[in-house]
Amino acid sequence: MKPSIALIAMVFVALMPVSLQAADPSVSLDRAPVDVTDQASLQRGAQLFFNYCVGCHSAEYMRYNRLGRDLGLTENQVAQSLIFTTDEQGEPVGVGSLITNAMTPVYAEEAFGVAPPDLTLVSRVRGKDWLYTFLRSFYLDDSRPLGVNNAVYENVGMPNPLWELQGWQEKQVDADGETRLQVIEAGSMSGPEYDRAIRDLVTFLVYLGEPMQIERQRLGMYVLGFLLVFLVLAYLLKKEYWKDVH
Repeated sequence: MKPSIALIAMVFVALMPVSLQAADPSVSLDRAPVDVTDQASLQRGAQLFFNYCVGCHSAEYMRYNRLGRDLGLTENQVAQSLIFTTDEQGEPVGVGSLITNAMTPVYAEEAFGVAPPDLTLVSRVRGKDWLYTFLRSFYLDDSRPLGVNNAVYENVGMPNPLWELQGWQEKQVDADGETRLQVIEAGSMSGPEYDRAIRDLVTFLVYLGEPMQIERQRLGMYVLGFLLVFLVLAYLLKKEYWKDVH
């Protein structure tokens, strides 16, 4: 007996990652203006990722050398600018290694209560708009162990890794009862500059979740061009065959 569509749907929901159901549905997500074909944006996003994220998070389904090729970087540039992890002998890992970090799961659980997740597929699990809004929505909250909270993911278990760039925000309630986040201590970037930086970081995370999409989009243009030429030829052939049919 074939399973019903309703049963399949129930199983799918049950197996859905818990993180997908953790976001507050009442929060309006901002549109993330990402473009994975913008190599300069990808390079800036990679710089942010390796400077601010890889200390706690890993990207264990991506290798440094593949990343370098896609971003237009030489192996020497990758080794000098992106590799901060060392092996058991204390030497930097090779460019052919997977992107891991030095934080052990045991230490991570002691520091944060839970080991920080791998970020290779986070853009596919969460979505680019969620990430773009989340990374701009940290605010001060004295009730939390780390002193911060997030408007998109309440009771988040991580600090704001980019506070030096954004500064500190505070949740405020307007006269009409609407809540908003207000910067009360400026960081090294202005608001628009920080938004652009987050756009670059999210662009990199979107690429990280599906590196083949860059090549797929390039090949897609050739495929569409071929189909267009084939359509014209097929139409001309049809006219030739049917020209004497009345």
